[in-house]
Formats: sequence, structure tokens, C-alpha cells
Amino acid sequence: MKVHLLRSLVNPITLAGVVLFTISCVLVTDQPHMLMLTAAQLILVPVVLLQIIEFSRLNRVVTWIAMLSVFLLQFVSWSGGKLLLSIIYVGFTLLIASNGLKRFFRRGFTNWAEISIDVGLMYLFIGGLWFFAYINGVDTGFGPLITWLTAIHFHYSAFLLPVSLGLFGRIHESPMYRWIVPAILAGPMLVAIGITFWPILEVLSVLVYIVAIYSLIGLSFRTRFASRLQAFLIRISYSALGVTILFSMLYALNSAFGFLYVSIGFMLLFHGLVNCILFGLAGVIGWGVSPPSSRQETCTFPVSRIKGGVQWTGKKHPGLVDDLKDFVDVDSLPHSIVHFYEHTEEYQLTASVKWASWFKPMAWCFKLISARMQQLNLPLSSKSTVMTGEILQVDPDLDGREQPRVWVRKVDQSTVFAAIYSRHETDGRTFMNIALPLPYSSMVGILQLKEFNGSLILTSEGKGDPGVYLAAGDILFKLPLSEHFLIQETSQGSLAASHNMKIFGMHFLNIEYMIYPRV
Repeated sequence: MKVHLLRSLVNPITLAGVVLFTISCVLVTDQPHMLMLTAAQLILVPVVLLQIIEFSRLNRVVTWIAMLSVFLLQFVSWSGGKLLLSIIYVGFTLLIASNGLKRFFRRGFTNWAEISIDVGLMYLFIGGLWFFAYINGVDTGFGPLITWLTAIHFHYSAFLLPVSLGLFGRIHESPMYRWIVPAILAGPMLVAIGITFWPILEVLSVLVYIVAIYSLIGLSFRTRFASRLQAFLIRISYSALGVTILFSMLYALNSAFGFLYVSIGFMLLFHGLVNCILFGLAGVIGWGVSPPSSRQETCTFPVSRIKGGVQWTGKKHPGLVDDLKDFVDVDSLPHSIVHFYEHTEEYQLTASVKWASWFKPMAWCFKLISARMQQLNLPLSSKSTVMTGEILQVDPDLDGREQPRVWVRKVDQSTVFAAIYSRHETDGRTFMNIALPLPYSSMVGILQLKEFNGSLILTSEGKGDPGVYLAAGDILFKLPLSEHFLIQETSQGSLAASHNMKIFGMHFLNIEYMIYPRV
């Protein structure tokens, strides 16, 4: 514990922030409430960053300069000097936001805890922009005080809370947590939009925020922390939010309907100080006691090196797999399913594509692109259509995976899919590793296979490797997509397959296949 405290709370950056903030408290007497933002900029933000980012020498230098610029801004009256110093701080927040963006693109939609931290880092840049607008008197459509309040909102509610929520997610995982994260991450933007354009939206967003915050408080009291001190501080931090968010609701109700009057002055004194000291400071120290490590697993499975624009040539191959029993126990499966995967060339397919109504406008737009790519080029009509195709061997030296073969499926003469099938093994289990070449990239589907009541299920859902990814260069980005195949025998030798896809958990595509032996 002492090592973590020394690293997070007792180091040159933190000590410098405390010294600069103490001097500010002594010298700044005309508007002491402004120090709540200064506290975040000089102490809370740097301490949190030390817990989640590996600080290079450049990062340390930039942080030192940004902290000094914030300190000097309290005393510089020359407009040119204020402009320069505020640009330095905005540049610092942009550097932090870019770090969050890089973290996200290295991983994708794989871990709600890390996504929460990523979004918090990116939100800090918005706080920097509002701080810049306040310092330089930029006309935002609001008065200076509201502009300043928006800046502090994005430093506390949009940066500190998502990062704290992400650190909490490193030690806690539950279905409720996976609901809380998107609710809290959307909150700062919805509240800001509501304040700007539609007060009723502000009320609704604060209401959702309240439910999420109180759910988080409940989870914190059911979670085991690294120490009693950490548990006490984090629970105090979240409980403080549970109190202050109620006054935010009263303030939002007053803005929307003009009753339950809560003044900005009261919000500054009570809401601001409680958030600064009990939420911000207690939370930062609490995580500093023993910062939890990320549980993000690194994907190590092989990815196809083939990108879009390939003219497929090569010897024909009989099936998508050489032996289906390498993937799943075939003893309980009908022979026809096994035979189809091992001798796919001996079958013909008809397909009926059904897009979800809400997704059809996007499907029409994507059709303009997919028709040119000759990839993912699905029909817009739900009419049953014959799909022709062939399976060709692919050079493993070109692809980089084990025994690749491409299944090219067409409707008339237009290519619908060109999917390169391979396999890989992780922890003793064999997965289907499928790549769809795209311009300068490829879409990768990692499917696990299982038998269920005499049917075969292939799904991208599950812990570990399964998922749908976008591979570009060294980046392997997990997409918010999932796919589920159900293949079953309908009559002797004939099969039916249902392919369902979701995005962000919402169904958007269903393809029904009828599979018959070639005559």
C-alpha cells in the first residue's frame, strides 16, 4: 500500500500541484469558488492520470507546463498572455484525449471498465475547450459563470467520474455494471445538450443519472476492495455524488418548470464543495491507496494479412473445414451437418435477407459502398435468392494463418461474400477464424462452435477470443457486433441455417438459408 501511495500521491507532480494550489488559495481571494476548478486541474487530474497512464518524459514535461499555465492564469491580465497559457492547457487536454482514443482503438468494444476510462480521458478535452472559452471571453451563448460551470462539469462529472467508474470496473463485474457505464458516460453530454437547447432533456438525463449513481453506490457496498481504507473512501466518494445529484435534479427542475428554486450560489457552495472534497479528493486518494490493474486480455490469435481488392485464384477445396470434430463434438450432430462443412462444394444455397426496419436506411446507404467493394454485398430485398459459389485454396504464406481457403458466394454475377476460413487454437479449444477482406483492412469473425439438441451453433459471443473485429495494420479493434448461426437438419440431407446479427445488442439483420445437396 505504501508503494502505491508514494507513486500516486507523493511524487514531484502531485507535490508541485499541492504547492501551486496552496499558493493560489492564499493569493486568490476575490473569487474563491473558482478554486474548485483549479483544484481539479492542479491536483485531482494529474493524480488520476498517474494511476492509469504510463508517464513518459514528454508526458511529464507537458503536465508540468500545463499545471504552471493554470497557476499563472489566475494572475495574468494581459489578453495575449491569457490566450497563450489557455492554449497550453487545451493542448494538454488534447494530448490526454488522444491517449484515450489510442487506448480505445487498440482494444475496441471489449471491456466496459476500460471504455469508461477511455471516454473520461476524451471528455477532458471538452472541459479544456470550455475553460479556454471562459478565460478568453469567447461567446458561447451563455454568461461567463455558466461557461465556467460547464468547464468544471467536464472535469468532475465527465472526467473524474468515468475514470473512477472504470477503476471500479477493474475489481467488479456484473450485468448491472454494464448498464451503469453507458448511462453515466452519456450523462455529461445529455446534460450539456439539455442545458443548451431543451431543459426537459436535462431533467430526463439527470433522472437516468440518479438511477445509475444510486445503483453504483449499491454495488460499491457489495464489492470487496483492496483495503478497508480504500473501501471507506470510495464509498464516501460515490455516496457524496448520491447527495449532490439530488440538488442537480432540483436545479434542472427549476430550469425546466420554474419551481423548487435552487440558486447557482447554493449550487456553488454546497454542490461544488461536496463534489470537490468528498467526491473528488476522497475518490482520488481512495484509488491511490491501491490502484487496480487492468484485467484486459490481449488477443493473440492469428489474423489474415490479406486486404481488399484480391482476385481469387487457386485450386478448388471441398469444404470449409477438413474435420468438423476438431471444433465440436460431432457424435450428437446429424451426418448432413458434418458433411456440409467438410464437403461444402456439394451443396447449393438459397438465401432470404431480412433487414430490421430501423436499420434499412443505413443498409441502403451501405449498399452503394458494398456493391463497389464486392464484399458484404447483401441484397436489400427479402426475396429468396439462389447463391452460387466456390471454395478455393489460399496461399498460407500470403494469408499468414493455418490452411486458409476462401468461400466466394455470389448472387447472379455479383459477389456477396468473400470469406477466408481458417482456424486457431486457444487454451485447448479450436475456433473458426474467418476474415472478410476490406479496403486496407479486414473484418475478422472468431466463432466458437457447440452442439445443441442436434443442431450446430456458431457464435461470436463469449469470453476470450470470440468476437467480430476490424484489423488494420497493427490495430485489432473489437466491433460492437455479434453474430449467431443456428444450423439444423430439416429433412434427410437438407439443412436450414439462420444467421442473426446485432449491433450494440440490437438486432439488425437476419439471413435465412436453405441448403440442399447439388443434383
